[in-house]
Amino acid sequence: MKPERCIGSHHPKWFGLALQALVILSKTNAQSCPSAELAVQLQSEATLLRRILATLVKGGILDTREGRDGGYRLKKDPSDITLAEVYTVLQVGDPMSFGIKETAGTNPFGQEMQAIFSDLTSEMERSLVDVLGRYTVEQIADRAQQCQGSSIAETEKMKS
Repeated sequence: MKPERCIGSHHPKWFGLALQALVILSKTNAQSCPSAELAVQLQSEATLLRRILATLVKGGILDTREGRDGGYRLKKDPSDITLAEVYTVLQVGDPMSFGIKETAGTNPFGQEMQAIFSDLTSEMERSLVDVLGRYTVEQIADRAQQCQGSSIAETEKMKS
C-alpha cells in the first residue's frame, strides 16, 4: 500500500478501540473518564487512545473536560450514536479497497480496471456503512454486558 493513498485515513484498528472506549464511557453515566484509565481497561497505549478520542471529540461524539476531574464522556445518549457515525468520523481507511486499486496498471486496460474497482469499492463502502448504521453504541454495550454476565456466572459455577 502506498503511504500517500492513506493520508487522511486512520488505521482500521482505531474503529475497534473507539467502539470499546465508547462502550466503557456509556457505562459511566455522564461521568468523565481519563484516557489513562480507558487505556488500562483496553490494554492499549494511552497516546494512541488519546489520538482516537480527540478525533471523536472533533466529530461531536465525545466531550472532554480538563482538570482533576477531567476526562472524556459521551456528548449524546449511546442509543443515538450509530456505529456508522463512529466509522465515518474516524474516516477509517479500508486496506482492501486501497489494495485492489493499486493492482491496476497505467495502460488502457489498467485504467478501465481502475474505474471498475473504484465503482466496486464505493459500493462496498456504502454497504458497510449501511450495516453499521443498524447498530448503536448502546446495543453493543448491552451485548457486552450480557456476555460479561454469562462469563461471571460460568466462573462461579466452576468454583462450586
